Amino acid sequence: MSRSAVLLLIMTLSSLAVLWLSPALDEGIALLLKGGSVVFGAGFLVALMAGRRIKFDPVLR
Repeated sequence: MSRSAVLLLIMTLSSLAVLWLSPALDEGIALLLKGGSVVFGAGFLVALMAGRRIKFDPVLR
């Protein structure tokens, strides 16, 4: 996995953890966390797909 994919995965999981562990959040903050987790999750999937296309060949001379 690329660094950006790892960073987006961590951000997705952290926003979901805050949402799950804090049930007494305001409705606006909860909506913001849900939207952030969707955006970060989509970015994670895009970073995974982009990372799969770039193949590194160490034998290339």
